[in-house]
Amino acid sequence: MTELNITGMTCDHCQRAVKSALESVEGVQSASVDLAAGVARVDGEADLNALLAAVEEEGYQAAPA
Repeated sequence: MTELNITGMTCDHCQRAVKSALESVEGVQSASVDLAAGVARVDGEADLNALLAAVEEEGYQAAPA
């Protein structure tokens, strides 16, 4: 599992957008996003840089936890 710290999320829409972006990355089996904690958890064998880029393309900041 990969954990990412996500900043810039303020609402449920943000949470869904980040989850969808992460799930679109090749190798991701599942993703969950905790809005209150600002943390995303990704299961699978996805490339870390691809995950970070997917989140940033949605307008949020991501960093390895």
